[in-house]
Amino acid sequence: MSFWQNKRVLVTGGAGFLGTFVVEKLRELDCSNIFVPKIEDYDLVHIEAVKRVYQDTQPNIVIHLAAVVGGIGANRENPGRFFYDNAMMGIQLIHEGYLRKIDKFVALGTICAYPKFTPVPFKEENLWNGYPEETNAPYGLAKKMLLVQAQAYRRQYGFNIIYLLPVNLYGPGDNFDPQSSHVIPALIKKCVDALEKGENRIEVWGTGKASREFLYVEDAAEAIILATERYSKPEPVNIGAGFEITIKDLVELIVKLTGFKGEVVWDTSKPDGQPRRMLDTSKAEKGFGFKAKVSFEEGLRRTVEWYKKQSTKV
Repeated sequence: MSFWQNKRVLVTGGAGFLGTFVVEKLRELDCSNIFVPKIEDYDLVHIEAVKRVYQDTQPNIVIHLAAVVGGIGANRENPGRFFYDNAMMGIQLIHEGYLRKIDKFVALGTICAYPKFTPVPFKEENLWNGYPEETNAPYGLAKKMLLVQAQAYRRQYGFNIIYLLPVNLYGPGDNFDPQSSHVIPALIKKCVDALEKGENRIEVWGTGKASREFLYVEDAAEAIILATERYSKPEPVNIGAGFEITIKDLVELIVKLTGFKGEVVWDTSKPDGQPRRMLDTSKAEKGFGFKAKVSFEEGLRRTVEWYKKQSTKV
């Protein structure tokens, strides 16, 4: 019998970018009782909505993906909101889940929780060796508190809660809003829009020297499913692809895949963010058999194609 049969699963953020892929995979695994709360009905920042969503759904398992998140610009403009909303959602969902004695809670952290100057590749044991990069510290620390809570509740109450640390995600369905998008959708949009408007230059933030690691969204969904099925330990686990690419090389690759032929202008007055990011992903492979499948160039190609189709519909 499948792990997921007869399970009632609450997926917060299930209508979002990552959530839609997680829900799709759950359906493929014959999970028939999936509940995806809409923010209009359940604003999970507020305790009354958290209590109501548990009352209405009676879940065995909670996969907490909901987050208020964005790129460097959005983090700089909304530090208070990003801290409060993410902390309150997670803390209250975990506490109410414990009170209702649910079987398992899956909490998603963020690579932004790591210290600014973490040795590469980032190992889970490096998590507390310094302060996060300043522009996304409020978001990163709000999410990091959920790890403290998870370990405390496991130790005191025996609550089965696991904590995953995903790297930057990308893929079809990503957020392409220039006010809040992350680097890959922002760059794809700039290149494709410039092509459509016949413009011959795009502007990119920073120096291009910072490095990042990216994980295709479908791979991330697979990791979450595997961890939910197979992992039940207090230690946090990195979820990534185990490679890094400089922003300069990333821009060149996106320029190639979109077909943009114009000039790239670097605005060095804007921040680079964290200098380097790459995860050690060995614990996920050993702990629950996860290894990323989609190559970076292939994932980017799929994302570019998806965005081009969307932009022609508008």
